[in-house]
Amino acid sequence: MAPRAVRRATALLCLAVGGAAPAFAQQQPPVAPAPQSAADRIRAQREELEKIRSERADLQRRMRELQNTVHDLGEERTNIERQREATARALRSLDSQINSLGAEEKGTSSDLVHAQDELAVKRALLQHRVREIYKRGAMYSVEAFISAQSFGELVARYKYLHLVAQRDRALVLRVETLGMLIGRQRETLVQLKNEVEMSRQEKADEEKRLRSLEDQRTRSLAQAQAKQKQTEERLQQIARDESRLSNLITTLETERRRVAGRAGNPPASTSTLKTSDIGKLDWPVDGEILYRFGRAINPNNTTIRWNGVGIAAPANSTVRAVAAGTVAEVLQNFGTYGPTIVMQHGGGSYSIYSSLGVIQVAKGARINKGQAIGTVGTTDPELGPHLHFEIRPEGRQAVDPLEWLRTRK
Repeated sequence: MAPRAVRRATALLCLAVGGAAPAFAQQQPPVAPAPQSAADRIRAQREELEKIRSERADLQRRMRELQNTVHDLGEERTNIERQREATARALRSLDSQINSLGAEEKGTSSDLVHAQDELAVKRALLQHRVREIYKRGAMYSVEAFISAQSFGELVARYKYLHLVAQRDRALVLRVETLGMLIGRQRETLVQLKNEVEMSRQEKADEEKRLRSLEDQRTRSLAQAQAKQKQTEERLQQIARDESRLSNLITTLETERRRVAGRAGNPPASTSTLKTSDIGKLDWPVDGEILYRFGRAINPNNTTIRWNGVGIAAPANSTVRAVAAGTVAEVLQNFGTYGPTIVMQHGGGSYSIYSSLGVIQVAKGARINKGQAIGTVGTTDPELGPHLHFEIRPEGRQAVDPLEWLRTRK
């Protein structure tokens, strides 16, 4: 081949070697993205933690509502227990999150070390190649083509130099990629460390909250037990006072019969509380029914039997006799009944007015139907101001007063 033709082919080959680089660069594999499974797992754990905290926020709002109103201590204890359980679940979720973040941090650190090691090796190799190219000079490739003795040798040299150029460009690209990868991994590592620290702080806060709730639960349980004991003692006292009242009426009735049986005494009076009055008697005080006659179950699952009804009314409201009669007994402080009037209506019938504020009649006084005999008071602070009212007709046990009082529309 003529020297001129060889130089022309050499120039074309040089252009071909230089033009092959972009196509080679596009064939390089992309940098592998961070594993999605770990990120998804951490995201799911954070969503679970937010749900738990939202549930606990609802319980805290309900607790504030309870504390601003009259409420059952049992509901308060249940609320505290549910808050404690939610906080314990939040702690377990944070533990899982910290473990996942720690594993992610460990994996990222390992990848960073490997990338830094590879970058060090690649940089050393690249520096060696730069020194070699510098030593051979900028015209080394052209000289290699020109010195070819045949076209076959020229093609062989072209292939060799083309492979060398590809490898050099791949080396440069890999060094650049590793630099970017290491930068991203360092940023990720800093972010993971911050998230781990934040999660540990949140865990410390949740542990503090859990201890506070456990203390609150202990205090609430002790308060409930004290309240239970107080209620049981009060119920026992009510039972004793009811027995005392029954004995008192038995004594009064025995005395009434004894007096009526004496020779020369006028005939025994008939009762002013007649069965024809059932459902027609005026109420002793206006108000709403606080508790009804008979057995009742309290919020703390204790039971009580009322021998009368409780009529809630403002303090100092006037209390009136439901029928004519005589004041058989005035008891200024009769245990859980408080200030009490026992009225005798003849024929062995009695009506009892308790939890009075002021007693306006004296023992033995004759009372007309509808006459004021006292005012509403507050004997039991838990029940508030009210009148406790009983009817015991014709020597019988207490009956439901609501059957005797006028039906309200």
